[in-house]
Amino acid sequence: SGVQRFESDSLTFSPQNNHVLIIDPILWHTFTYFPLAVKNIIMKLRRFTLVAIILLICDLASARRARGKGRKGGLNTNTRVPPGGQWRDTDTAKYYTNSKGARIIKSSHFDLEFTLGHKINFMCVAKGHPRPHITWFKDGIELYSHSYLQVHEWREGNERIKSKMEIDPTTQMDAGIYECYADNKYAVDKRTFRTDFITSFD
Repeated sequence: SGVQRFESDSLTFSPQNNHVLIIDPILWHTFTYFPLAVKNIIMKLRRFTLVAIILLICDLASARRARGKGRKGGLNTNTRVPPGGQWRDTDTAKYYTNSKGARIIKSSHFDLEFTLGHKINFMCVAKGHPRPHITWFKDGIELYSHSYLQVHEWREGNERIKSKMEIDPTTQMDAGIYECYADNKYAVDKRTFRTDFITSFD
């Protein structure tokens, strides 16, 4: 009789009831607790994010302290000692422990951070008789001089050699693991250097 009534599974609206919207109890329960559930989820996410930030700060602080201390002389990986520390016979031990064997006596720091576009360099000084030969590697690949990578060598007396590897300018591709090998007919010695770049916003 001219009166419109709207009904659904959960809502009932009728002008006869003074425009009162009747809501199903189950739907009303959902509307009531949904904001609370969302709030609980947000609080849990905030706590998780806070814990993650604290752990990240602690990790960065630990890494910074380690870099601050530094390890002078690179990572020593002298290959004169066999696995297990035992030589197969006395002649082998005498050969590989010969005092004339190549030995790196001075080198650059193990860990280095560089700014993109700036110059970096590594240095190795080796001693032995005959004088050792020094070879540079990056990520296991031998390096050769080219337009922005130069290797300089200085011979000191009959037993020493100094080698310096320079990269100028540096790019992101120059980050990685570098190795300096010194070898003669008696022994091989090496040092390992790790590099990573930092971004400057100045």
